[in-house]
Amino acid sequence: MNTPHVVVVMGVAGTGKTTIGPLLAGRLGVPYAEGDDFHPPANIAKMSAGTPLDDADRLPWLDAIGAWAHGRSGLGGVVSSSALKRAYRDRLRAAAPGAVFLHLTGDRELIEGRMRERRGHFMPTALLDSQYAALQPLQVDEAGVSVDVAGSPEDITERAVAALRRLDSNDFRK
Repeated sequence: MNTPHVVVVMGVAGTGKTTIGPLLAGRLGVPYAEGDDFHPPANIAKMSAGTPLDDADRLPWLDAIGAWAHGRSGLGGVVSSSALKRAYRDRLRAAAPGAVFLHLTGDRELIEGRMRERRGHFMPTALLDSQYAALQPLQVDEAGVSVDVAGSPEDITERAVAALRRLDSNDFRK
């Protein structure tokens, strides 16, 4: 059974959004969109140079993700986005009011280690501190769940599916 919700897989760099997102989409039977693909070239160049993005840099990126999520409203989908600040999540929800957030969390040492192991990604480990500094975890009034990223991608995905089912058992049943 497909979910009519758009699930935004969020978290700091290195939590596994790009790995868990497609696995989750497969389990939910909906399409996946990679949030990094929505960045304009200037953002990728800035991050590649080790410079954190500011809010002005993020707005066109968030709007592009929001447009994709809006197009999937009522149909379901999974998209990755760091969505570190409440204001960013509010902007995504304004575009797609039914969106729910899956916050991937974990031990900083584990996440930094995973970032060091990945190849070909524009985000350097040097920016991890800025990501944690900007992070505003989900609030109780936000539709979403948090899942720890310790374990295999399959284990994380299963925990995510179970948490989403608990969040809204009518829409996330399979």
